[in-house]
Amino acid sequence: MHMPQAKKSSWSPNPGVVATYIGRNRNAVRNVRVIAEAVAGRMVVEAIGKNGVPVRFTVKQENLRPLQPGLFD
Repeated sequence: MHMPQAKKSSWSPNPGVVATYIGRNRNAVRNVRVIAEAVAGRMVVEAIGKNGVPVRFTVKQENLRPLQPGLFD
């Protein structure tokens, strides 16, 4: 049986934009800041790590979503 694939996001964030990253499991959602575009459809992002120190890592662009509207938007 063929399962339909999830719709790919056509959103392309620019460096400096704050986005929502959806990790491997749907519980791993965090806000990140896009630093730069990497290769093969990936983006370098920065987030706050466990010790409160900023960490940078690479994620697939398809796993980034625009930040939801906030209280003061």
